Parts: sequence; structure tokens; C-alpha cells
Amino acid sequence: MQPVKERWMRLIAAVGAVIGLFAALAAWHPSGLYPWFKALHVMAVISWMAGMLYLPRLFVYHCGAEKGSRQSETFKVMERRLLRGIINPAMVVSWALGLWMVYDGGWISMHWLQLKLLLVVVLSGVHGMLARWTVDFANDRNRHSERFYRIINEVPAVLMVGIVIMAVIKPF
Repeated sequence: MQPVKERWMRLIAAVGAVIGLFAALAAWHPSGLYPWFKALHVMAVISWMAGMLYLPRLFVYHCGAEKGSRQSETFKVMERRLLRGIINPAMVVSWALGLWMVYDGGWISMHWLQLKLLLVVVLSGVHGMLARWTVDFANDRNRHSERFYRIINEVPAVLMVGIVIMAVIKPF
């Protein structure tokens, strides 16, 4: 499969997984399990954020490795495994359980939630950019500097602050 087609297929699969999980939860409507789903959602978000904070740091170190070197190849494996094994599944579970909680709680009209969802959409966009840069590194086509990745490393943390404030404080 071509790389672009493969990426689109993965994106479609991830969106399909979120929709499928959400639909299954909505059909089942297990309200008695709400605290358990909330706990799983928090664990998935922690895993997603850990990966989102670590992957740009790997990129910083990868910038310092010579192309084709053993060190560069090790970074490629680490980046791919982190993205595919932790970050992607954690995002899918975070979205699916989060959407189910919004549905079950009937909170979609709450302004704090709307802002939180907007911030999570932006975080998902950053996730997409990190996935793209992982592919660039894998193909030895990185176009950015260590400094760029050091700055990008802070974006998920800033978004996380806003998301947590919206979820916990619910200021409006």
C-alpha cells in the first residue's frame, strides 16, 4: 500500500473504532457503569498525554542522530511503537468513552464542555501532526529543528491545562 493511502486507511479505521465503540455503548446504555467508564477515560487520557509529551522529546533527540545511524534507527522504532502502541489506542479510547459520557450525561449544551471539546479537537490535530512527523523521521525526511520540537513539546501541556480546568472547575 502507498504511504498516503495507508495513513488514510488508519485514520478511517481509528474514526470507525471511535464510532463503533460509541455506538455500542449508546445501544447498551450501561449507566450503572458510569464511574468505571469515567475511570477508564481518565486512564486513557493519562496514557494519551504521556505519549503526546514524550514523542516530541524523542524527536528532539532524533534530530541529533545522524541519518542511517544505529541511533537513528532505534529512534524510528521507539517513535513508531509509542505512536501505534500507546498514543493511537489511548486517543481512540479517550474519545469513545468521553463521547459516551457526554451523551449519557446530556451535557452537550454546557459551555465548559464545548470549550473542552474544542481543545480536545485541537489536541487531536496536534496528534495528527506528530503522526505525520513520525512518518517523516521514518523516511529520513525531517524538516524541522530541535528547537521546533522543543516548542511543539509544550503545546500538548498547554492544551492539557485548559482541558483539565474545563473538566474539573467547569467555570461556565
